[in-house]
Amino acid sequence: MEVPDYYDVVSVKLMNILDTTELTEAIRWKRIEIFTQIEELLTVIHCDKKVKVHIFGSQAEATTTLGLRSDVDIVSYFIYETALRDLQSWKPGSVAALMIIDDTTPPGYIKLQQVYYDLPVPMYNIQTERLMLDMHGRSCIYNNSRFLKPDRYQEHHGPACTMTDSQCSIITSYDLVPAYRSHSWPYTASEWITRHREHNWPSQETISIIQQSGTLLVPVGHKLSPERILEWRISLSYGEKILVWQFNSTQHKCYSLLKMINKYFIKKRLGENVLTSYHWKTCMFYMIETTPTVLWQPQNLLRCIEMCLMKVRTWVEECNCPNYFIPAENMFLDKVNGPVQRKLANMLHDLLRQKGRYVTMIPYDGIGQKLKIACQSSTTVINDETNGITRSMILGVLMTLANIHVYWFNILRSDFQIISNLFEQISSHPVRQEICTLLQRFCCSNLGSHLASQCMKQKTIDQVGLDLGYEFLLLGSSSDVASGKLKLATFYFLQSNGILAENILQNIEENYTFLVSNTRGEEIKDLIIPRILNENISTPDLVRHYCAFPVPFLPSEMYCTPGALIPEMFRSTGSHQIALNPDEDYWQSWAVVDPKFYLYFLQYQCYHQQNKITHKMVALSNMIWVIRHEQLQYKDTALNLLAFCLKEDGSLVQSYAVLSKSMKLKNHHNAAKWQIARLVNVVLKSLDGRH
Repeated sequence: MEVPDYYDVVSVKLMNILDTTELTEAIRWKRIEIFTQIEELLTVIHCDKKVKVHIFGSQAEATTTLGLRSDVDIVSYFIYETALRDLQSWKPGSVAALMIIDDTTPPGYIKLQQVYYDLPVPMYNIQTERLMLDMHGRSCIYNNSRFLKPDRYQEHHGPACTMTDSQCSIITSYDLVPAYRSHSWPYTASEWITRHREHNWPSQETISIIQQSGTLLVPVGHKLSPERILEWRISLSYGEKILVWQFNSTQHKCYSLLKMINKYFIKKRLGENVLTSYHWKTCMFYMIETTPTVLWQPQNLLRCIEMCLMKVRTWVEECNCPNYFIPAENMFLDKVNGPVQRKLANMLHDLLRQKGRYVTMIPYDGIGQKLKIACQSSTTVINDETNGITRSMILGVLMTLANIHVYWFNILRSDFQIISNLFEQISSHPVRQEICTLLQRFCCSNLGSHLASQCMKQKTIDQVGLDLGYEFLLLGSSSDVASGKLKLATFYFLQSNGILAENILQNIEENYTFLVSNTRGEEIKDLIIPRILNENISTPDLVRHYCAFPVPFLPSEMYCTPGALIPEMFRSTGSHQIALNPDEDYWQSWAVVDPKFYLYFLQYQCYHQQNKITHKMVALSNMIWVIRHEQLQYKDTALNLLAFCLKEDGSLVQSYAVLSKSMKLKNHHNAAKWQIARLVNVVLKSLDGRH
């Protein structure tokens, strides 16, 4: 891995800054001591119920800060109940269950077959409130969180319940997970004991301690299993806590930073449960085990973070995150797949491309801002040398781009007079050339589409003019992530050159790693501005790689616009037009569509043109997914285009349902009314043909 020169300096500064939070070694071990005492205290409180309590997770591991606001995770189990690996360890009068693994049990899970109290014999064909028969007739314990009373918890999530009435004043709210305890090491984790370790981590002594610590079985089944209700997940939380306690200072801070990166950059966009702290903990275990100890030093902190980012990115690309103790268990199963996989891979790729600069954006405990200040006197590229005027100008340019379609067409309508005025306003500013480059690319794309349309509407096509329009479209195809390329793909599609159109669309889909799609003001401020200020990248290149703007078509581009989009140019007619403000609402005569949806719409049209049925249905499915899950700026237009595709596919009823939804969403200035009229006409003709 190529390491920038500034990594060593910034890593040391970052280590020092993290020491100003709760991540110093002194606070770390004091916190571990406190939570160990709390663990004992909770056990004493519950001793009348013969319940044993253990605290796991970030708080007990001391890998959190005040800014992260991590939960307290508590596991409890009845002391007098135990899970047995085999019947040889059964004792008369004990309340025991036998751990069962068969061909249908997913890796990392077991079933618990009840054993008689007075005989070392497992039960068959007996059903009670807590026992249910599996497919082999075994009486297995139902994983129904039986330890909890309904009035004691606030909410369920997975095997846990959020408790709100703890008798311990130190902890007033925590996640409680009921469990079974087994003092035996599970067969499925045997490979971990004998695994070859080149760098002697963990040590043989630690391995022995972890092996003797046993296993917890928590009441949650595999989501894809037919016997999910009878399965219990194998939890080796004892061993995990011991391993985290053995992290050196650099490893400890690396893991804490990875959790911050995950929470700020990934969870905010993909949700809480796609990539969790447990995945990063697993990554840390694998990386420490397979790399030399000398690597984990303060000056290598950034390098270690990026190694972990690359490791998880590989797992995402392979859709497989192997459990550290039970590698056959894929912890990405049913979590990371399809669109989520692509988005997550793109996010991780984007973080790696920043070469460590993402650390300056971390808001928790002021870490990012403190690092910026610490680096101001440094020569590193993270140093923010941009003054307030430049910051304001960049924001102004990007806010202009946020509504770029307005400026595109103002430019065309005003014979480029507006661009002269804009250049005059900023002529004394150092970013002038970047603004010129940006506007030139966007203008080229739309000018090319305009010229091509004017040539195509003539009876005899002006080939010279058409070639010129094509050249402009090529120049404008690098305007941003998608819109310029989508204009070029549209031109190819209308020229019946489906292969070239498909190639462009595939390229867009593979490189759709934008940070901003609709590009609203707050998103620009939070995501784009820091990238320009902290990254050695020009504004045009940043827009080209990270921004995807809406795709607009002017009425003058009608002949270079897909037929399904043309009605959007006539969505305001009659009395509706009277209400329009000609200075602000002239864009109502344009067809404007969100880039990601238009990408899949064009794919559908290309596949329809070439009669590729399977590919066409995939594109249709992607269109529906985008409408349901993306925040579209022009959702009514997307619904109208979806209805058009459904009508082409012969699904008239579904097409009408989608158009009705579009009209409910936007009653005025909606082209759905034209499609409804056409749809009714098709139905009437069909009925007339029957008679």
